[in-house]
Amino acid sequence: MPIASILLTLFCVLLIAVGQLLFKTAAAQWLIDGWSWATIGGFLSPVMVIALVVYGFATVLWIYVLRTVPLASAYTLFSLAFLIVPLLAYFVLGERLSANTLIGGAIIVVGVIIAVR
Repeated sequence: MPIASILLTLFCVLLIAVGQLLFKTAAAQWLIDGWSWATIGGFLSPVMVIALVVYGFATVLWIYVLRTVPLASAYTLFSLAFLIVPLLAYFVLGERLSANTLIGGAIIVVGVIIAVR
């Protein structure tokens, strides 16, 4: 697979990971008060809107990736999101990062290297 395809796919995965962190941040800020207009309005916070825009762009980019990269390769690289999201959550949001997550992530990275070669 050409390096440009790998980089484009990884960029898409990174955008999706950033979108996940933004969704998490928006969810933490969302105040639920039954089915009121305040609840609905709070759902559409600036962070949520940014998350939706990032995810929308990532989705369009992902469709392009799927058009140009074999599906097996694209999804193999996409699996890196299972490591990138917890790492970003640890560094950006201060969430806990367990040894099991790191071990599982290392296994995923080895699997990706084997599969993409």
